[in-house]
Amino acid sequence: MSAKTKLPVGQEAIQDKGWLKAHKYLLLRRASQMFFLGLFLLGPWFGLWWVKGNLAGSLTFDVLPLTDPFVLVQMLVAQHWPEMTAITGAVIVAVAYALIGGRVYCSWVCPINPVTDGAHWLHDKLGLAKGWQPKRNTRYWVLGMVLVVSMLTGTIAWEFVNPISMLHRGLIFGMGFAWAFVLAVFLFDLFVSRRGWCGHLCPVGAFYGLLGARPVLRVSATERAACDDCMDCFAVCPEMHVITPALRGSEDDTPIITSQDCTNCGRCIDVCAPQVFRFTTAFDTTPAPARAARPASPKKPSKASRAA
Repeated sequence: MSAKTKLPVGQEAIQDKGWLKAHKYLLLRRASQMFFLGLFLLGPWFGLWWVKGNLAGSLTFDVLPLTDPFVLVQMLVAQHWPEMTAITGAVIVAVAYALIGGRVYCSWVCPINPVTDGAHWLHDKLGLAKGWQPKRNTRYWVLGMVLVVSMLTGTIAWEFVNPISMLHRGLIFGMGFAWAFVLAVFLFDLFVSRRGWCGHLCPVGAFYGLLGARPVLRVSATERAACDDCMDCFAVCPEMHVITPALRGSEDDTPIITSQDCTNCGRCIDVCAPQVFRFTTAFDTTPAPARAARPASPKKPSKASRAA
């Protein structure tokens, strides 16, 4: 876009595709997050007990058990043998996220994601500094620490401070002190560390990233030769480092984003006017076309040539 004035992030996609298509996956994600949260609130709020429980463990229509495998692992290291329904539920959830990508949970299910996205939006609007950025593997250290604490205390340690559970309980019983946990995450991402919670600290995201490290569903830069270097995809991606290998690779490289950090949020697809990205499968290993060299800018004719 060197020959054009740089537009705000996503504006070119809005002009080319329309507002709805340029926000398609963002809107679908918000609908998905509201849907899953709403299922758990139908019982306490309206007496429709289609789903009993929460994201840690639930029973749907009194038939289908679903258990957070991270909770199950904490139970096991705490030496609490779970009921068979909990084990069955954890296997179902683990297989599902292993196939579609574990961190899909972060972008399509987790009710804290809109909170951190809101903090990032306001962070950009206020033009705040990037702030403290811990190493990305810090979340794996936090994950390990949670398991160690569970083992030493004999408890499901993360549930005592999990902002997801706090938010859910707060919506049912009244927010009270639960607001403090949710607000702390928001303020941390706003003032302390840009995208710090989900991108650097949350052990739930770390766990699901490991669980779904080799998923079937992938985002792929299938048309990377059309990339115009607007950088909008990097601006909106919560894990921007995952884009570079697929987008900047050589002709023989796979265009698939293979990093387990990718959340499959689809925002890179939304904001890309040249439509470089799309959802594909891990089996689509056809090399993407190499990025074409950018044509040289036409030179203005010299005075002598104009005179001639």
